[in-house]
Amino acid sequence: MTEKIPTEFEVLDERFARIGGDDWIERLHTGTRWAEGPVYFAAGRFLVWSDIPNERMLRWDETTGAVGLFRQPSGYSNGNTLDREGRLITCEHGGRRVTRTEHDGGITVVADRWEGRRFNSPNDAVVRSDGSIWFTDPPYGILSDYEGWAAEPEIDGCHVYRVDPVTGQVVRVADDFERPNGLAFSLDERRLYVADTAAKHIRVFDVLDDGTLAAGRVFAEGTDGFDGLRLDDTGRVWAAAGRAVLCYDPDGTLIGRLKLPEPVANLVFGGQKRNRMFITAASSLYSLMTNVTGARPVWAGR
Repeated sequence: MTEKIPTEFEVLDERFARIGGDDWIERLHTGTRWAEGPVYFAAGRFLVWSDIPNERMLRWDETTGAVGLFRQPSGYSNGNTLDREGRLITCEHGGRRVTRTEHDGGITVVADRWEGRRFNSPNDAVVRSDGSIWFTDPPYGILSDYEGWAAEPEIDGCHVYRVDPVTGQVVRVADDFERPNGLAFSLDERRLYVADTAAKHIRVFDVLDDGTLAAGRVFAEGTDGFDGLRLDDTGRVWAAAGRAVLCYDPDGTLIGRLKLPEPVANLVFGGQKRNRMFITAASSLYSLMTNVTGARPVWAGR
């Protein structure tokens, strides 16, 4: 049975005062060890998310409220997203790779190496309208056997990568992060936001026509390590950090926060109007109907 928790919006700037929603947050499911990577399938009205230490992916059905097993083993999956064809893109700690789940259920390896060396443990991914897949690669899945398999890194650092949609070539696009994590494109895809959990900041880059990044600068700093990122349709950045989802104006000002009872890992906008916020936080999956609409992918129109 769904549990309801009083909603706690904290207004830090008048620009956040108009943001609201239900007076309660619904806990849709509990019992995970570390919930991550929520992705919403509009065509089927269901949500899939990762339970990393239990090496499984779970599925919540919006029409019935039922929760079931989506995939196990999952390769210690972490971040998930959809590509232009509605196929599931998954970052796997165990396989140290990024995969695509085809419409028939088959799994295709998108990337598992850079210059012949295995990745650390791909963490989160986003797809651009040209079909390129961008992902981060911190070491969490190889530090111990808890979220993957303990192993020595083969790459000297934790970087951000781009997979070419035509050739499949993997290109390192940023190499000066400590622990790159969540990432998201601006509404026009001309900027890329990337969280650095260890540095406790979010950086933003200009995306050039050739698929490279330039002019990296700090967009926001915090007291907790940032994790997953999402944008709404006004360009505001919503970020998981500590026991809250933080909201930043496009100018980088922290304007408010939504407090949660557990450490927050990630979030996604879904539902029939894209105004239902789903939040993965430690042991649980939460949901809140809001007056905010999530950004629609560029290829899906406005």
